Amino acid sequence: MAILLILALVSICTGIWLRNVGRREKGLPPGPPVLPLLGNLHMLPKAFMHYKLTEWAATYGGIYSLKFGPGTVIVLTDVAAVKELMEKRSANTASRPPIHIADLVTGGYHFALAQYTETWKTLRKTALTILSPQACSRHLPIQCAEATQLVYDILRSPQFFYTHIERYSSSVIFSVLYGKRAPRYDTPETTAFFHLMREWGDLLSPGATPPVDIIPILKYIPERWAKWKQDCTRVRSLQRTLYFRLLDETKQRLCGGDENGSFMEEVLAKEKELGMNWEMTAYLGGTLIEGAADTTAAYAHSLILDLVAYPDAKRKAYEEIDRIVGEDRMPVLEDLEDMPFIRAMILEVHRFRPIGPLMVPHATLAPEEYRGFIIPKGATIFVNLWGIFHDPALYENPEEFTPERYMLTENGAKPGIDVSDLRPNLAFGVGRRSCPGIHLAQNSINLLTLYLLWAFDFDTDIDKLGNPVKPDTFAFKQGLGTGPLPFQCRIAPRTTEKAEIIKREYLDAGDTFRKFEFGLGPEDAEFLAQSRAECL
Repeated sequence: MAILLILALVSICTGIWLRNVGRREKGLPPGPPVLPLLGNLHMLPKAFMHYKLTEWAATYGGIYSLKFGPGTVIVLTDVAAVKELMEKRSANTASRPPIHIADLVTGGYHFALAQYTETWKTLRKTALTILSPQACSRHLPIQCAEATQLVYDILRSPQFFYTHIERYSSSVIFSVLYGKRAPRYDTPETTAFFHLMREWGDLLSPGATPPVDIIPILKYIPERWAKWKQDCTRVRSLQRTLYFRLLDETKQRLCGGDENGSFMEEVLAKEKELGMNWEMTAYLGGTLIEGAADTTAAYAHSLILDLVAYPDAKRKAYEEIDRIVGEDRMPVLEDLEDMPFIRAMILEVHRFRPIGPLMVPHATLAPEEYRGFIIPKGATIFVNLWGIFHDPALYENPEEFTPERYMLTENGAKPGIDVSDLRPNLAFGVGRRSCPGIHLAQNSINLLTLYLLWAFDFDTDIDKLGNPVKPDTFAFKQGLGTGPLPFQCRIAPRTTEKAEIIKREYLDAGDTFRKFEFGLGPEDAEFLAQSRAECL
C-alpha cells in the first residue's frame, strides 16, 4: 500500500512538472505564445533563425523571451540592453549555455564555446597576452606578404577567387600562430582545416543532433546506436589530428632553435607561467584558427559580393584609392587613414551582412533584473546583431549597402538620434566574450580591402545569352557563423601597369615568406618555384 502511495505521489509530481515545462514563468520578458513541453521550439526555423528573431522583435520589443522546453532564452535587439547586460554586467553574462556536443568533441577546451570556468579564464588571459596590439603589429610583414600573394593568385586565376581568399585567411593565421604558411589552397593543412570546419559546422547546426541539452537522458544512449555520437568521435579525431600536429611541429622547431616569432612559440615557452597545459594550448590554437580563418574569408567574400551588387559604392572607393595611392605602387596600411570612404565601406560590410548574425549565445551565471523583468540564472542570451544592424529606427534604409552612413555619424546611425550605446565594432562581440584577436583581424581585413580595391575591377557575371547575372546578397551559408555561398563574378586587373606591380611585389615578398616555408611538401615547393618563375 505504501509503495502504491509513493508511486502515485511521484506520478502526480511528474505530471505537475511536465505541465509546467515550456511555460513562460512570471517575471520574464514577453514573447510569442508557448505550447506545453515544447515552449517555442516548434516555431523555430531550421535555418537562418536571425530572420525570425528579428521579426519577433518588431512585435515583442528589444528584449523578449522564448522557452526551449524547460530552458529560457532571452533575445536582445536593443542596443541599450546589450550595453547594460552584456558590457556593464558582463561578470554575470559571460558564460555559454551548456553545449553537450561541443564538450563531447573538445572536452570543454574550445575557447569560444566553453562555459565560464577557471580553464576558460586561463585561455582568455593567454589569448589576450599574445594578441595585444603591439604583438599583432610584429606580424604585419607576413600579413602584407600574404595579401600580395592573394592578389597575385587572383591575377593568375580569377575564376578561383573564392578559394584563393580562403587560402589567404588560413595561411595568415597558420603563419602567425604556428610560423608555418600554406602556399596553396591544396596545402594539406588548409584542406584538412576546411574539411574539419565543414564537418564541425554541420555537427553544430541546429537540428543536426538530438536536443541533448534539453533532454539530458539522451546522453546515455550507447554510441553504436547514436550516429550523432559517432559523428562527434570523428570530428574530435579530425580536430586533434590537425591541432596537435601543428603544435608538435612548432615545439620541434622551437627545441631545434628554428623559432620565427610565432604566437604558439611564446605560449609553449611560457606554458607553466601562463597556467596552460598541452591540451589547453592545442585547443587554444585550434580555436583561434577557426575564429580567424573563417571570419576573415567571409568578410572578403562579402566585400566582393557588395562591390559587384553596388557599383556606385565601388566607383567611389576606386576614386578614393586612386587619389591617395595612384598607379605606381601598392597600398600600405597607413594609407587607410586618408580614406574615409573606404573606412566607412569596411564598417558597412560588417553591418550589411554580419558574419555572426546572432553571435555565439551567452548564458547568465546569476539572476539579473532589468527594466522590471527577471532574467533567471542559466538563461541563454542571444544578441540579435542582425536585428540591431537592420533596425530602421537606427539606420536609414538598412537594407541598402550605403557606406556613406558611417561618414555622417561614427556609428552609421541616423543623425540626431542617441546612439551612445552603439559601438562601431559591435560585430566583434560583446563583453568578456568579445574577439581577443580583433587587432590581428582588423589588420588582415584592412589590408585585403586595400589590395583588392587597388588591384581589380569586380563586375557582374554574364550568362550564356550575354545578360548580366544579378548577384544574390542573401545567398549565405547556414549556421551561427555565416558568409556568402560561392558565387561567380568577373574580375580583371584595373590596369596592365598594376598587374606588373603585383608580379614584382609578389617576387619581392619571397624573403618574408621563406622563414615560414618549412616542412613543405613537393607539390607546395613546385607551386612556389613555378609561380615565382612566372614573375621573372
